[in-house]
Amino acid sequence: MCNTGVNYIIDHDKNNKFKFASLQSEAGQKYLNKLQLNLKNFDSVVLIEGEKFYTRSSAVLRITNEFGGPWKLLNLFNIIHAPVRDFLYNIIARNRYKWFGKKNSCRIPTQELEEKFL
Repeated sequence: MCNTGVNYIIDHDKNNKFKFASLQSEAGQKYLNKLQLNLKNFDSVVLIEGEKFYTRSSAVLRITNEFGGPWKLLNLFNIIHAPVRDFLYNIIARNRYKWFGKKNSCRIPTQELEEKFL
């Protein structure tokens, strides 16, 4: 799902708002350290906006809000407390390969797309 999610964001990020880093990469580890998040066992999406950061369901909701249209309906989930949303997020994260499969390859970025990766 991570690869699929990144591809979807890349394809729909018309304002070039988003940049990406694998949490295991040097850049990802630098950000996790700066945010004082677990460097070894962190398996969530992290969205950094200025000095604030969001993880798990909060990050997903903020990202999908940028796409407008029907995606804005997901903001209704903001009325649910984050720990409850994150419980559901964690269930999906734990079962993502079983439910959605695992890709054997990743999108090869063009020079233009390489600018979206840290």
